[in-house]
Amino acid sequence: MLRKKICVIGLGYIGLPTSAMFATHGCKVIGVDVNEKVVNALNRGEIIIEEPYLDIMVQAAVRSEHLKADTKPHEADVFIISVPTPITEDKKADMGCVISAAEMIVPYLKKGNLVILESTSPTGTVEELLVPILEKSGLKIGEELYVGHSPERVLPGKILWELVNNNRIVGGINRESAEKIRDLYKIFVNGEIYLTTATIAEMCKTMENTYRDVNIALANELAKICEKAGINAWEVIELCNKHPRVNLHQPGPGVGGHCLAVDPWFIIEKNPELAKIIELSRKTNDSMPQHVLNRINEILKDIKGTKKVTILGITYKPNIDDMRESPIVKLIDLLEQRDDYEISVYDPHVKEYKYQAKDLIDASKESDLILLAVNHDIFKTLPLSDMGRVMRNTILFDTRDFLDRDDVEDKGFNYELLGEGSR
Repeated sequence: MLRKKICVIGLGYIGLPTSAMFATHGCKVIGVDVNEKVVNALNRGEIIIEEPYLDIMVQAAVRSEHLKADTKPHEADVFIISVPTPITEDKKADMGCVISAAEMIVPYLKKGNLVILESTSPTGTVEELLVPILEKSGLKIGEELYVGHSPERVLPGKILWELVNNNRIVGGINRESAEKIRDLYKIFVNGEIYLTTATIAEMCKTMENTYRDVNIALANELAKICEKAGINAWEVIELCNKHPRVNLHQPGPGVGGHCLAVDPWFIIEKNPELAKIIELSRKTNDSMPQHVLNRINEILKDIKGTKKVTILGITYKPNIDDMRESPIVKLIDLLEQRDDYEISVYDPHVKEYKYQAKDLIDASKESDLILLAVNHDIFKTLPLSDMGRVMRNTILFDTRDFLDRDDVEDKGFNYELLGEGSR
């Protein structure tokens, strides 16, 4: 097929890799973002997010002049909307960015164009929100302007590989729209592409992330139960998973990221009287930062005065720089509300953050407790002896079952584990 001219609205964790992928496969791509810092960096062949190999791909795409960025759309054959869909304080979908993006492209639409919403959205978004805006172009939807939803299914840290190899769902407002969108993604997708309606595609995306969120909530509930029972939840999970039809997830200090911590609320918003398990699971996972603080309070209850907690890792998952909806940031917010805690942070993946220390030793000075909050690979071999020498009390609280208990205790630390009663 002829290579298309593509305009991608939103150059974040999905829009930028998608733009680079199309550009390195021969398409002419204009990436659009309201953030001039992002636009200027891209036009220099630079990126401001951390994702393996993305910098190399972007450099190649920019050098070939197949990828450029601007703060406003250009005429194109295809418009892909990949903007944030966060939740409001009352847990409702904030569709402001999608509305703005759709309105932004209307003056540039012409007969035969494709408009694809990649942003994760509540069911009905394409049919009830996007289509009415696009109709302002005067084009007949489904005959002159083809519209649909094709959500990403990628894991940060493996985005480029998964964009190519994962199966993909394409939902169109009619069959012809779905087929045209499928043909577009075939430019780089090696996985299977399945056609359906836009609304089913929206539900699939939100339910895929809800499935994982619910299962993590089950593990977190188990962790709390095992703490009360004085047994090790991680051993329970390991042994349960020897069963051929059981696959328990792992507990942790909470669930973050733009997918698992957000998407279930889209289902709850539309179905509050039905989505009871989903809502309870979301609340269970949201309760984990407070639960971790409760454990810290219990561990340090005999220490008088101000206590210092050193937090290792503040991103929402390991080995990335993404802090969106990070439960560790929420834990820090809770600690800040008290007047008896001092906070120190060290995360080598995050360039700037309040409380950020220059290194592990600096972060550990006069500390009473090390909280292993994110299991970054770099934390697997901590200089515990050196850290312990500058600490006031040598306690380590592992929220990920990441460190070797014997090694930690051999270095003179008291080892505490999320999902196991305090020792």
